Amino acid sequence: MDRLTAFGLFAVTAMLVCYALENRSRWFILAFAGACLLGSAYGFLQGAWPFGVVEAIWALVALRRWRARAV
Repeated sequence: MDRLTAFGLFAVTAMLVCYALENRSRWFILAFAGACLLGSAYGFLQGAWPFGVVEAIWALVALRRWRARAV
């Protein structure tokens, strides 16, 4: 397994864990947004730009959810 694949595996695993724990704290929503950004970076680095774009959009959606949950 090369470093790029390991990075992608970490990003997707972090997304899954944070998504599963979102109901416990709004900070897991923020962590999910960060993991989505990592997934986006992985997509662009791998050359799968549609995946990178979709993950960036998911990060923006998660950031909006994080802000909305603060109220």
